Amino acid sequence: MTSLDSPPLAIVEENIRNAQRRRRGERTTKIRGVRAGTWVYIGLGVVIVSAIFPYYWSFLIGSGTASTINDPNMSWLPGGNFIANALSVVNDSAVNFWIALWNSIFSSTVIAASVVVFSTLAGWAFAKLRFRGRGWLLAFIVATLAVPTQLGVVPLYILFADLGWTGNIGAVIIPALTSAFGVFWMTQYLSQSVPDELIEAARVDGASMIRTFWTVGVVAARPAAAMLFLFTFVNAWNNFFWPFIVLDRQSPTLPVALSLLQSNYFVDYSIVLAGVLLATIPLLILFAFAGKQLVNGIMAGAVKG
Repeated sequence: MTSLDSPPLAIVEENIRNAQRRRRGERTTKIRGVRAGTWVYIGLGVVIVSAIFPYYWSFLIGSGTASTINDPNMSWLPGGNFIANALSVVNDSAVNFWIALWNSIFSSTVIAASVVVFSTLAGWAFAKLRFRGRGWLLAFIVATLAVPTQLGVVPLYILFADLGWTGNIGAVIIPALTSAFGVFWMTQYLSQSVPDELIEAARVDGASMIRTFWTVGVVAARPAAAMLFLFTFVNAWNNFFWPFIVLDRQSPTLPVALSLLQSNYFVDYSIVLAGVLLATIPLLILFAFAGKQLVNGIMAGAVKG
């Protein structure tokens, strides 16, 4: 029996990478072989305009004054007050912008990383391990997706109040450390992308189940894990309902902090929308750097084999 660092185990890992490269090459070849028609470009143009218009509208109002949104002769060209409105948001003592920004970045990163780790572990177990009750347990986990989040708010708040965690960012992080959707997604992906022969080859080579998971499962799961991380991060970043309930004004997340801009009798929508645009900048930066991984993850999950 060979050791864990012997060449055959390295060959197994290299085979997985080669298989993934071949699948990506086959998908690229198929896509390049199809010529898009005029209606495809028109449809894509409509989708792009529909996606960009809300951002442009927000920037248009956010760069104006308080009266811009009610002006019937409003210009469709941006004004010159966006920086001033953004500084008003950042310097507003009631908003605590920098604390809210840090809380959103910290909580979203921890939640997304935790969901990826636990979902990958659980997905590997459901996809490649055989144990009694596996199908029923997975069905139960998937069935929890049908339970509305609002049903657990009252008992969850009572629990954290008894623990003295209300107003603490940990009360936002702890309930979201696992995800039923993440477990289901990683189970489906790993069951299709990792052949049983590769696992058997690694075990014959002397690898333990943990080593097999790290060498075979983690390598194969990277595209799906990247997509899961991005979607979980965005969902945690935009979450308003539970943080609004459990956090206070001294330590909010960014969506909760921005809601304080509308708590006065008079709402200045130029400042509100400037704050909304500031809140979307980190997400745009994340997608700019991780967009390729997102596309690879979606394509890998959509194409079998």
